[in-house]
Amino acid sequence: MHSATPLRLLSAVAMLALATTTQAALLDGKRIFQNNCAMCHSAAPDMATLAGPPLFNVVGRKVAGVPGFSYSDALTALGAKDRRWSAKELELFLKDPAAYAPGTSMPIAVAQPAERAALVAYLATTKGKAAAPTAATAPAAANATANNAANNASKEEHWSADQPGRIHEVRMADLPPPFASASAGNNPKTVPRPQGVLPSVPDQFAVNLWALDPDRGRVMAKAPNGDIFISSTTRRLIKVFRSSTGETADKISVFADQLDRPFGFAFWPAGPNPQYLYVANVNSIIRFPYRNGDLVAGAPAEVVVPTLTAETGSHSSRTLVFSKDDKTMYLSIGSASNVAEGIGPTPPEPLKQWEAQHGLGAAWGSELDRAVVLAFDPDGKNKRTFATGLRNCVGMYLYPRTGDLLCSVNERDMLGDNLPPDYLTRVKGGAHYGWPWHYLGNHEEPRLKGQRPDLQGKVTAPDLLLTAHSAPLGMIMYDAPANAKAAFPQQYRGDVFLALHGSWNRATRTGSKVVRVFMQDGVPTGKYQDFMTGFVVSDKEVWGRPSSVVVQDDGSLLVDDDVTGEIWRVSAKYAK
Repeated sequence: MHSATPLRLLSAVAMLALATTTQAALLDGKRIFQNNCAMCHSAAPDMATLAGPPLFNVVGRKVAGVPGFSYSDALTALGAKDRRWSAKELELFLKDPAAYAPGTSMPIAVAQPAERAALVAYLATTKGKAAAPTAATAPAAANATANNAANNASKEEHWSADQPGRIHEVRMADLPPPFASASAGNNPKTVPRPQGVLPSVPDQFAVNLWALDPDRGRVMAKAPNGDIFISSTTRRLIKVFRSSTGETADKISVFADQLDRPFGFAFWPAGPNPQYLYVANVNSIIRFPYRNGDLVAGAPAEVVVPTLTAETGSHSSRTLVFSKDDKTMYLSIGSASNVAEGIGPTPPEPLKQWEAQHGLGAAWGSELDRAVVLAFDPDGKNKRTFATGLRNCVGMYLYPRTGDLLCSVNERDMLGDNLPPDYLTRVKGGAHYGWPWHYLGNHEEPRLKGQRPDLQGKVTAPDLLLTAHSAPLGMIMYDAPANAKAAFPQQYRGDVFLALHGSWNRATRTGSKVVRVFMQDGVPTGKYQDFMTGFVVSDKEVWGRPSSVVVQDDGSLLVDDDVTGEIWRVSAKYAK
């Protein structure tokens, strides 16, 4: 009789320990979801639809099974076979999305088995009675005047009016207030390019298909000998495209593979004989020995910076460039969330002490070393913060004529169709650009109202505003030898070509084009011009999304489309 009491007590203790362990695992899974998935996916029916499908009720749901959502062809094909999301299927997908569904646009992988298991366990608990709403509702305070202003802005920036030569100017004074319009969930569906259709360019230019890249690389850069290097984050490799004539690529080689979601890369030192190709992986910087003309890496990579951030989820792009004197390596890292809602109002140590170490306006918690440009010596040492508050500087570029660092920044979502504008700006050392507490200078983020009044007057405003949710990515300054066979007219020299990928958080589609940014003495003038258009079919469909641009030695402009893998070449018509 007496022996049963300890047994019952032991059983109760074991059950309590099991429940505690399970609860801890779910909490860990929720943290992993917040750090890897919450940028694009909601986990509850009362949350607005984001760029990706909602994930509540995902276990047991057919792959590509949320009606009205624009899935990749890869996932749609699996759904057509009635493949369903079980715990096992989710685990396989999260381990390596590109291997599970070749052609998927999903770049986020969860490498550690324990983290995958915790995330899958958490997703199994996310339930709801109805599909998530398609848009966030504007608060009652948004009045009719604000709505009219937002509607007018949408009409003025309608994709159907895009055409080569059209000039845009987004002005601070014309911006609507926050929530002047509902926040749309409008991820584009990619459809096949219509037979015989080419991108539209100005009349004095011609366009042809230069190459087709089945690995759909996103970032291009030119080697000193003219080879074009392209990184594919989803396929985890870097390729080399070589053209003997400039008109089409006639030799393609895999330079390196089995990398960890590579994005940005750069040759070092500058000039005709670099020694290394530096590559920014999702959570490290590595370098390969490189000699001009190499088509394949001749030796294994050397780790230069072993770890970049504690968490690798959400924005996974890492762009890398070197200073004009080759002495500083810059790295841009995007935010881990939309507006850092979960980090709390104060840093883990006194604010003055925190900013002395991490920079003016630097965030903390899961946003530590996020939404920043970092600087290192070329050997990876002497890490320091160069600039803060850049939500996602996907395109980072050193303007050759001045040595200034430029960033094309994807701004925050869910404030309305026309707010805030994305932007391109010179990045100044020690500057803070607002995220998450402010946008475009001293405009306070309403969802974090009152948290950082000390930053008023200390936020650097950007140089050039772009239509909200355009998603600017890669850029290049145009220049070419005067006698280059495909050289553009003189007036293009010094201006910047910028790829606008197009985003999901706007009811009226924008982006999916290449624009020309007018520059004067190395500074954006405030205006930009459509250069390559025609990729948009409707507010729901596109057949292309430019991601990167580069100028060949013959003076032609290459435009990479990371959705279709098509690489376009633009040349002047008089070129021989």
